[in-house]
Amino acid sequence: MLEVWDGRRLGMTNLIDGNAVAEEIRNGLVASIDDLTESGTTPCLATVLMNNDPASQTYVSMKHQDCEEVGIATRDVELDPEAPASELFDTVDDLNADPEVHGILVQMPLPDHVDEREVLRRIDPAKDVDGFHPENVGRLVAGNPRYKPCTPHGVQKLLAAADVETEGADAVVVGRSNIVGKPMANLLIQKTDQGNATTTVCHSRTEDLETKLRAADIVVAAAGVPEMITGDMLSEDTVVIDVGINRVETDEGSELVGDVDFESAKEKASAITPVPGGVGPMTRAMLLWNTVKAAGDVAGVEVDLP
Repeated sequence: MLEVWDGRRLGMTNLIDGNAVAEEIRNGLVASIDDLTESGTTPCLATVLMNNDPASQTYVSMKHQDCEEVGIATRDVELDPEAPASELFDTVDDLNADPEVHGILVQMPLPDHVDEREVLRRIDPAKDVDGFHPENVGRLVAGNPRYKPCTPHGVQKLLAAADVETEGADAVVVGRSNIVGKPMANLLIQKTDQGNATTTVCHSRTEDLETKLRAADIVVAAAGVPEMITGDMLSEDTVVIDVGINRVETDEGSELVGDVDFESAKEKASAITPVPGGVGPMTRAMLLWNTVKAAGDVAGVEVDLP
């Protein structure tokens, strides 16, 4: 039975508590932030919002609150979604040139008239704390990451907190997005303490998904399809990391569910993350982690990152 850091028991299954692990990481960052601030560098994250999506607005607000709680400064830039793409490009250029800004995050989605790939290429790779600039993607694939994308990095932290051994394990990543699926698979196969897994990537064209899932020791679900993975698709003692977060309608209104049917999967899993309260808090915590790393790199100060 796994000993899960700050986890709770669900019968014979351990619940991997993302809120608790994220809090531990945030607390661990405070001393490094204090050291940087005392040396004359206050870590600073700039967010750029160019949409009217309420969920995006809430998420940006939460990021600023997270920063405030640990002592990271913030810049909040909001642009009219009808503004020309050049206004966003100029904003990114200004933030790139600002020595007091260490991390830049452009909140997605962007308006249809703005090329997302061009925006990502525009961000200074050293300030790309999301880890999506082509240079940073290449470094990740090559095994020399400047920044790991926040969600896959958070998954690694959860696996480590739960004492899950990835070396030699059979891992299945369900989903192939640039944000989660692809970088998650790359991290799992790399020759590192949190890698060395034999990794299969499944997606919408995968045939016989159930057979591949039943062969897995570790399943990372990141397809964006509500409750697509059920307990009868898993083997006993599988570790299940549910990245998905989907709002579905119910008789009582609506609720958030993952890509895994939690109630049936918990009967098979040795450890499982809940939705909400699993991977989501880790994504936010690792954004802070990357911002502190960026500030330390710029200041030439070696910081002790949790």
